[in-house]
Amino acid sequence: MLPMAFGGNPMEWGWIALLVILLFGVKKLPEIGKSMAEGIHEFKKAARKASQDDGTDEKSDTAAKSE
Repeated sequence: MLPMAFGGNPMEWGWIALLVILLFGVKKLPEIGKSMAEGIHEFKKAARKASQDDGTDEKSDTAAKSE
């Protein structure tokens, strides 16, 4: 059997998906997914901005190591 991302087997993921559908309903799932994606996008943007403000972005780290 192929290893699954984040562990678990397909049957467990099936039960989790069924539980999520029962809790939120099929019509709410796209809204939930969209809001989660927007949250992840905002988090990544803030993390990128914070690393640039600190001057610890990857380009400056590799340039400092090569000198």
